[in-house]
Order: sequence, then structure tokens, then C-alpha cells
Amino acid sequence: MENNVIIIGGGAAGLSAALYLARAGLEPLVLAGSPPGGQLMLTTEVENFPGQKSILGGELIEIMRAQATSFGAKIIDENVKSVKSINSFKSVELASGTVYQSKAVIIATGAKALWLGLESETRLRGKGVSACATCDGFFFKNKIVAVLGGGDSALEEALTLTKFASKVYLIHRRLEFKASKIMQKRAQENPKIEIILDAQVQEILGKFKVEGIKLLNDKYKEIKLDGVFVAIGHRPDTDLFKGLVELDEKGYVLTTATYALQQLNSNSSKNQKFNIKWSTQTSVEGIFGAGDCVDHIYKQASTAAGMGVQASLDAERWIESQIG
Repeated sequence: MENNVIIIGGGAAGLSAALYLARAGLEPLVLAGSPPGGQLMLTTEVENFPGQKSILGGELIEIMRAQATSFGAKIIDENVKSVKSINSFKSVELASGTVYQSKAVIIATGAKALWLGLESETRLRGKGVSACATCDGFFFKNKIVAVLGGGDSALEEALTLTKFASKVYLIHRRLEFKASKIMQKRAQENPKIEIILDAQVQEILGKFKVEGIKLLNDKYKEIKLDGVFVAIGHRPDTDLFKGLVELDEKGYVLTTATYALQQLNSNSSKNQKFNIKWSTQTSVEGIFGAGDCVDHIYKQASTAAGMGVQASLDAERWIESQIG
């Protein structure tokens, strides 16, 4: 069965792309995965998505799914096994063995936050444990929180949280930060941040909400606090596309826009297989990328949705360019 566009991923990026393509009459097929919904399904309350004062992450996904399907999008909650680009069409095989073909594909598989792997961390996720200060910092006004990690992202999270929290513990398991010197200087000079090095988190304390953390450290044993932000990195869900489209060194899908930014940062003029006409196109013609599997900077539901819209418009115009 041939489709106009197949969207791989059922989060904010994929569903936004589906909405626009459906309204354009292209009847997109969304392969949303199992379980579907992406990072928003792990989020309790969302207060920073335009048009929604406060909504549960899962409820927001359901609204977006219903809106897309009302215009003609088809959604299948199954995982993709493989994707191939053969001449003028794309072939997508599901784990069940079903194969779909399409003119274009949008990769919107998202990224997963890396976690410590503690039982208490999993149990208290959404109850004081978070991986996004920009998303959840507002809920910790005048409270005490901890940020776990040692890279630039962790220090940025800690600095962001100082706008809300009364105190921020910045905890790193090594003796030195990996973060840039300027970020270290900012963290060290912020009066709300207390840095704890050479400390490993053994457990997050609390039955129904975060009440503290237990550390393996000579000086600190237990610290009472209200929230824990895990900032040890993200991993894009892109293993499926290795060897198909070009990825960066961390596994994020490279598009025309992100590749151009990378080249500007490296002052390189190396030529690659990117068409400047389509900002969301990958290194393979007719395959586009959107959301957190592309974006390792902003990582917000609203920016993912916006990228999904861009990818849908690029895919629509690319299909039109192939006619005749």
C-alpha cells in the first residue's frame, strides 16, 4: 500500500506534522510506536504549551491525535522495524511484518532522557523527579532542589532553577566538571547554588513525593529537598536510521538546518548531501526530520511541534516538486 507521507513517531512533532499534512489532503500515516506519545506521556502537568494553561501530558497527546485523525490522518500504534529508500519510494516495515510504502517519510522519533536507573527515581518521576528544568522549574518556587550531572546542560539546568528555587544543590559524581569554564564560573558565583563533587546518588528519598536524596560521599550523607533534576544527557531514538540518513556524533538526525549550523560552528565548508531548499530534509531526498531526534538544544514540546509543521510543509512541497 502506497502512502503520500509516512510519519515515524507519535509525539508533538509527529502529530503536528500529521495535522498539517492531513489538512492538505495528503492522508498521512503515523506510525506512533508502542507505547505511543513520546516524552509528553511521561510528563504530568504541562503549563508552557501554547493555548493550554494547564494540561496533563497524556491528555495533550490525545487531543493532538484526535485533531489529526479528524482531518484524515491514520495512526497505527506499532513499532517500526526498518526503513529503506529505494529509487523514488520509501519502504517502512513494522515489527509485525507489515510493509508500507510512501513518497516521503518524516522522522520524528524523539529522544529519551538518560536516567540513573534507580527504582526510587522511576517511582517518583513526575512526583519531584524531572529531567527538564525549563518544563518543571516553575513548580519548585521557593523550594530546595538538586541537579545531578557535570556537563554544560546540568549547569544550565542549575542556573535556570535558581530563578525559582530557594537553593540548588549541584551534584556531580566526579571530582571535576565536564562543563565549559564559563559555565563553571557562573555556577560557582551564584549564591543559590551549592556544589557537591565526588558524590554518587544511592537513593531518592520519599514515598509519594521527593523528600530528599541519599549520597555516597564523605561529607554529605542525606540531604532534605523537594525536587531532583537528572541532567546526565539525552539519547536520540535514531538507531533505526543508522546507515540510512546521516547522523551527528551523538546520534541526532542531521537536516539541512542543523547541518548548516554545525558547519558554521566548525567554520567548515565541506559539501554534503543537503538541499538548502528544504530546511528539514535529511541527507536522503524525500526523508525529513523533526523534533527531539533532530533538536539537541531546545527539547521542548512546543519547539518539536513547530519543527513538525516545518517538516510537513517541506514534505508537501517536495512531493509537489516531484510531479511531472
